[in-house]
Amino acid sequence: MVTFIEIIANLIIIIFMMIIIGLLALTISGIANLFGAKFKSFFKKSLWFTLLAPILFCYGFFIERNQCQVKKIEIESDEIPASFNDYKIVQISDLHLHSFKNRAKTLQKFVNEINEQDADIVVFTGDLVSYGPWELDGLDTILSKIKAKDGVYSILGNHDYSAYSNFPDSVQWKFVDELKDRQFKMGWNLLLDENVNIIRGNDTISLIGVENISTHRAFLSFGNLQKAMKNSSGDYKILLSHDPTHWELEVKDTPEIDLMLSGHTHAMQFSLFGWSPSSFIFNEVAGLFKHNEQYLYVNIGLGETLMKTRIGTKPEITLIQLGVRS
Repeated sequence: MVTFIEIIANLIIIIFMMIIIGLLALTISGIANLFGAKFKSFFKKSLWFTLLAPILFCYGFFIERNQCQVKKIEIESDEIPASFNDYKIVQISDLHLHSFKNRAKTLQKFVNEINEQDADIVVFTGDLVSYGPWELDGLDTILSKIKAKDGVYSILGNHDYSAYSNFPDSVQWKFVDELKDRQFKMGWNLLLDENVNIIRGNDTISLIGVENISTHRAFLSFGNLQKAMKNSSGDYKILLSHDPTHWELEVKDTPEIDLMLSGHTHAMQFSLFGWSPSSFIFNEVAGLFKHNEQYLYVNIGLGETLMKTRIGTKPEITLIQLGVRS
């Protein structure tokens, strides 16, 4: 059933792209007609460009979603303790393991790239699965190979609550519990409205993880930031929160949070010259944002949801290096 829905969804996306290109051809033909070109002849020729839609889709399906980019970010702050100067954080997000079915080699390639960054800590900012914990079957052994000096930490995203397949509540929460347990068995430390203090010498930073919090009604909200921050004693505080709308909702009014790491948007898996249609939905689509001395980074993820392609939005591994401001 899910496969059928995905096929229909992807066909609709291709047709929609063709219609958009067709409308552009119509507009350009009208402009050309004003300068003496024959409208009908010009329009017929320009309609060939509608073939770009399936071509781009296939490019994103076969090539771009199987590639990986490492984005390197440097963040300096007076609040970063001296012992954490040059501390390396690798952020990954939105694996949606359903999209890696029959693509275990690609996932292994991504894991190798993660480990090559030699991170002090690896953080995963939610949406491990799209529908349920069975997506981990055969892939959990690959993900368990992700290593970092201070461990691998994760949070839940909206899809991790198994809320998109109309399961009864009792079954849904059983799947959520199974997903939590399987992350534990992979060696990942799942933060559920809680935090961990990471110590280097006499210095401490805090890693805080909330359950999903969103301003959009379509996405479930369960998190409690104040509960998650309790007893976080680090001089520098890093928040893992899946949905970047949490930034505007609450985090910008909580100056104790120095850095927030999110995912969720995927940049809608389509970007043209840096613009993504997800900007119609999210104020912070992808990349680094700053408010006073607070930072937000939005990672566009490694996997896909319904649209099984990536165009101008290669799967992302983010390497964040902390630095004491000189």
